[in-house]
Amino acid sequence: MKEKILNILGELRQYAINKGISAAFFYHEEDSYLMRFANSAISLNTNEHLVRLEITTYDGRKRAEYQMITDLNQVEQMKAGIDTAAEMMKHTQPLSYDPTIPLYTETYADESSYDQALAQLSNEEKLAYFNQAAEGLETGEITLSGIFSSGTNITAQINTRSEHTQYFKSSDAQVNLVLSHGAQKWEILAEQSAQQKADLDPAAVHSELAFLSHVYTTTVPQQIPVGTYDIVLGSAAIGDLLDLMNWIGFSGGMMKRGFSFTTQEQVGKPVFSEKFTLVDDPTRRETFPYKRDVSGIERKPFPLFTRGVFDGYTWVQDDADEYGAQPTGHTVMHKSLVLHCGDQPVDSLEALVSMPREKDLLYIPYLHYMNIVNPSRGLITGSSRFGALLLKKDGSVAVPFNVRLTQSLLDIFGEKLQWLSSTEKIANTSMSYGARNPKAIVLPAFIRVNGLEISHSNSAF
Repeated sequence: MKEKILNILGELRQYAINKGISAAFFYHEEDSYLMRFANSAISLNTNEHLVRLEITTYDGRKRAEYQMITDLNQVEQMKAGIDTAAEMMKHTQPLSYDPTIPLYTETYADESSYDQALAQLSNEEKLAYFNQAAEGLETGEITLSGIFSSGTNITAQINTRSEHTQYFKSSDAQVNLVLSHGAQKWEILAEQSAQQKADLDPAAVHSELAFLSHVYTTTVPQQIPVGTYDIVLGSAAIGDLLDLMNWIGFSGGMMKRGFSFTTQEQVGKPVFSEKFTLVDDPTRRETFPYKRDVSGIERKPFPLFTRGVFDGYTWVQDDADEYGAQPTGHTVMHKSLVLHCGDQPVDSLEALVSMPREKDLLYIPYLHYMNIVNPSRGLITGSSRFGALLLKKDGSVAVPFNVRLTQSLLDIFGEKLQWLSSTEKIANTSMSYGARNPKAIVLPAFIRVNGLEISHSNSAF
């Protein structure tokens, strides 16, 4: 299959050259599988195989892009797409800068993030995972829902500047399991990310769901007052916050457009807590990494914040062209973010709950309905959901109704950051819209942030 893909890309390249067209080709192929549960039964079990081809044509400062869904047996259709892109370019306005067509100096292929056992996981194995993860937790009132998404992702590139190609293949799985109470309306969630079959651990999911289910079924939920709380965030919430920072924290193009809470003057200066070290690290297989970007730049660990100090911006090729910057190897479908762990020995929710505490702690494992309020201030908003707990100073545990947090990332990861756990977890931040693009962030299992304000508190779930 790999050879066929690259041969067809070579044929398309030659077709463009013969017609005097400067062009770049981005090939994306996905083999996606989805098993969905609702009301403790399989509600959907489906798969799809899609091939996308993105054709970009160039003429000086003019550029046009044409995307199509096709298959490897439709070469003539792909060639017609080249003609369409070339025709479109005649009607485009010139850019204010010279766009770069990458020059690949060697052929490169990376299949190290592919695990055939995970990619070809059977329906029986997925069902067995669900059954083990939820064993003994469903009742007449409590039902199971969730998804098991898995598949294979292939991307490849070529252009008319050289005959060399790039090729990447990866496997991935994302699992979410939700237990919900029909009468009380609460929901608890546990999730898992996998790059290879050995990453799947239904027993860990069962342990987390069992603990939360016990608390939620033996505790009367309550509305908590608005105000200031010391908050412990779970790995999923941390991952979503870092995912937003990916857009408004260290992108050079976003900074130039006024859509960032950092400035060029802050490079080399403290921005966050000295406990905060964030790296884009394509050596971590759990993040489904790209070890070279679309421009052909070799990707190595790229420090973003080291002990709170801002190391510098990431630059995709097109933003670098527009603003006269140096590209940093970040023209990829996603980065490979790694937030370094701290020294707090908390490896599980049970361990967090059993910790002695001098004041109440609010535990928020997931943030829901998240959005950016003000990018230049790093201000985001999101509500708690799926298993929040109020850990009282007397050692007891309460269940709060959902609350809303509206806070700046500069506060969450700044001076208010109290500790990070020493245990590492993987937060899968993949989206289910558009082309398959598995992504995950390596981070601490928990972080504690003191003095964050809860702006709204619901009176029901």
